[in-house]
Amino acid sequence: MDLAQLVPSLQAGDRRSLARAITLVESARADHRAQALDLLQALGSDKQALRIGLSGTPGVGKSTFIESFGLMLTAQGLRVAVLAVDPSSARSGGSILGDKTRMEHLARDPLAFIRPSPSQAQLGGVARRTREAVALCEAAGFDIILIETVGVGQSETVVAELCDLFVLLLAPAGGDELQGVKRGIMEMADLILVNKADGDLKSAAMRTCADYAGALRLLRKRPQDPAGYPKAMTVSALEQAGLATAWAEMQVLADWRRAQGHWATRRGQQAQHWFKEELRRGLLAVLEQEPTKGIVAAQGRAVAEGRCTPEAAASQILALLHRN
Repeated sequence: MDLAQLVPSLQAGDRRSLARAITLVESARADHRAQALDLLQALGSDKQALRIGLSGTPGVGKSTFIESFGLMLTAQGLRVAVLAVDPSSARSGGSILGDKTRMEHLARDPLAFIRPSPSQAQLGGVARRTREAVALCEAAGFDIILIETVGVGQSETVVAELCDLFVLLLAPAGGDELQGVKRGIMEMADLILVNKADGDLKSAAMRTCADYAGALRLLRKRPQDPAGYPKAMTVSALEQAGLATAWAEMQVLADWRRAQGHWATRRGQQAQHWFKEELRRGLLAVLEQEPTKGIVAAQGRAVAEGRCTPEAAASQILALLHRN
């Protein structure tokens, strides 16, 4: 790939060039990885978009919400990128990647860009290279980046290391207020939106919202929140109700964090987190290379046959790596 042509084209906002760049950073080939690192270095990090992470259980209406919310934003002249992560099969490794089909109206909007990516069995509901895709979207001049996660449970707290605002989408009648007291993903949320607040489910949505609003008051106050946050609200992606209010709340929170210095501090902490994560992955990759790979396999057989405990086998491998 010719980076000399790709870089200016991407910085000009060309969506085709952005798609090619994301394909490059997602590639597992060594030569592509080297090119991807050169590309990210050449683009720099002077542009900053508002990164909004969106999580919720399957069936809660994430895709419908993103389409309605995204269309509202593009109607205001904002450029919106959607990075949707689909779960990969544990057996075949494949993914459906059907988000563009679900968001057909937003996919046709010239101010929007939708990119589905496979999770590739990564915990946290985000693909390994999603952070780099976010950086590419910022370089392409997008104002808002929506990161839709798989929706797999508490391991999704890692999405908080990617975004400026974390929105948790819930369905009506999803449990009583004790459900809301549970730690993990609830503590990460900046805004809780109870979706499907329409028709027969409207009253149930109001009750669920009240339960979670009460639960939020029991959580420990976070330094990055102004008074009244995090909040619980009801929305209807189907009827486009409550979306403008939710967007207004997101803007208030983002502006306050910028003014108070939390924005820049958090971005720095996130960069440090991903540095350590890349380092951790690189160290794990050493175990997949010979001669370490063969030694690990031999120790694995010894553990399976009961000749060695898992702890002792791991200790021997770590001692070997330390000597090398």
